[in-house]
Amino acid sequence: MCGIVGYLGPLNPKDVILQGLKKLEYRGYDSAGVAILHDGHAKRIRASGKLSALEDKLKSETFNGHLGIGHTRWATHGAPTERNAHPHQVGGVSLIHNGIIENYQEIRQELLSKGAEISSDTDSELVAHLIAIEVEKTQDLELAVEKVLPRLRGAFSIVVIWDQAPQDMVAFKDGPPLVVGLGDDQVFVASDVQALLAYTKKFIYLDDREIVSVKGSQVQILTSQGAPVVKEVVEINWSPEMVEKQGFAHYMLKEIYEQPRSVAAALEPHIQADKHEVQLSTEGLNSESFQELLKKTKRFCIVACGTSFYAGQLAKYLIEKLAQVPVDLDVASEFRYRSPLLEKDTLFMTISQSGETADTLAALRLAKEKGLQILSLCNVKNSTIDREAHIKLYMRSGPEIGVASTKAFTSTLSVLSCLALQWGKVKGLLSQKDENDMVQALLAVPSQLEVVLAYDKYFKEMAHQLRNYRGFLYMGRGLSYPIAMEGALKMKELAYLHAEGYAAGEMKHGPLALIDHRMAIVMLCPQDQWYEKTFSNLEEAKARGGEILALGSGEDESLKMKSQYYLPLPKAHWLANPLLSTIPLQLMAYHLASELGYDVDQPRNLAKSVTVE
Repeated sequence: MCGIVGYLGPLNPKDVILQGLKKLEYRGYDSAGVAILHDGHAKRIRASGKLSALEDKLKSETFNGHLGIGHTRWATHGAPTERNAHPHQVGGVSLIHNGIIENYQEIRQELLSKGAEISSDTDSELVAHLIAIEVEKTQDLELAVEKVLPRLRGAFSIVVIWDQAPQDMVAFKDGPPLVVGLGDDQVFVASDVQALLAYTKKFIYLDDREIVSVKGSQVQILTSQGAPVVKEVVEINWSPEMVEKQGFAHYMLKEIYEQPRSVAAALEPHIQADKHEVQLSTEGLNSESFQELLKKTKRFCIVACGTSFYAGQLAKYLIEKLAQVPVDLDVASEFRYRSPLLEKDTLFMTISQSGETADTLAALRLAKEKGLQILSLCNVKNSTIDREAHIKLYMRSGPEIGVASTKAFTSTLSVLSCLALQWGKVKGLLSQKDENDMVQALLAVPSQLEVVLAYDKYFKEMAHQLRNYRGFLYMGRGLSYPIAMEGALKMKELAYLHAEGYAAGEMKHGPLALIDHRMAIVMLCPQDQWYEKTFSNLEEAKARGGEILALGSGEDESLKMKSQYYLPLPKAHWLANPLLSTIPLQLMAYHLASELGYDVDQPRNLAKSVTVE
């Protein structure tokens, strides 16, 4: 959620920190600030609102030090005001913090009883007080952090500097991500590698309750007790240009257009194109061993949040159909609290674009404690979920900056389709012809998505008509049901309109009461095994005055006659239909939100990576 950047080196810290924070704007925030050394003290500048407000304040500010920290805050404790913005300063200690300190009330009462002057409403400032007390005793910032860390409960990533140690920076975490960037005679700390790609490609990923101690250009990783830890330096191959808009009005539109390429990249490791066969490629377990694991697995459990949950919903349909393995699907935030029964021969899967989703990570750790094998599907390699899983799959969609997921979703669907095919194949349930047909269908998807992108202009022109509807009901059956749910989520996220996704067969059980001429019905009705049932549901909605926007396969005249708006999609195998249906729904939400004047890349109240419960 919040963004962290710390810098120690020969460059101008103000420039490095501001540029880094700009790369993290996609995470969501409502205030920002920096603390940079000047004349032996950390000069602090903060502002509520967007980074532009902070930039305006910094224009006339100069700094002669080479150490600084910066932060974009998403309010949890205390309103999004300047006094609650980070960095927090206490007795020469300047601190920035992502996450939540769960025992902050206890700490606050203790500090107040000792006469502390607390100037904000945040839990973060309390940590600065604790470190300031300890550093006065130890005269060593690293030792002070080691004393304070055991006292903190919750989810946190923290970076701290001290006026009396102008060559020192200390950071530590438990939960939200934190990375160390290594450059020539300079060191960076950030909550996301994207903040630092313009300066370095070499990173160290901190694990929970590890401390990084920076002294000049020297970096040491320590346990919470201060013992040295040897860590791998990981080289990231993303270029800074990969995260720029490349001429598009918004990151989201750029990422929608990248989907033919990102789907092809997601499929490439798992398909033998010359033979039209699937050959799933995993890390952490070789192909043969993974196939043996699939043969032995009696139950599959998928845990995810939001868009990733809807992708998991489609995987449930596919795996139960093709591999005949029962699939349990859970929203991660509910999983731990329903007393889940995790049996021995269960394979446990987590899906998370960022690889840092707090609820999903907590579910993973619970399953791990129960002795289950963990399979992860992430977009960000070396993220916490990726590191903690036994077996790893990757979305391979590249950086996704828009808060509302687009290309990561279709990449996820692509990989999950390959998983279902592989599972059916190793169990002997998939004929050679069926395998060849379905692989061919998936290989055709990228070029078919290029065709579907033509609806960009259609929805741009249609947006002024769509804004007159009071709500949107998205409906589908079978594989189209999860896509309906995802389409409704996009409309809610971007256009802030009432939108619900339903299994079309459930329309009589409540949603029918909502239907009139001001309710748009988005009906996903491709020609598949559910077509006739879905068409019947469409007629029911139309009979009640609903205005239909239908997505179908090719020039379906019957569907066209029943719809106010009809969008023909390329005729495809049933396995490919969900991927083809997704892009028009993304474009519809995008253009309606733009028509309404909303910030498409950074929807209100939302963040890209949800790193606390």
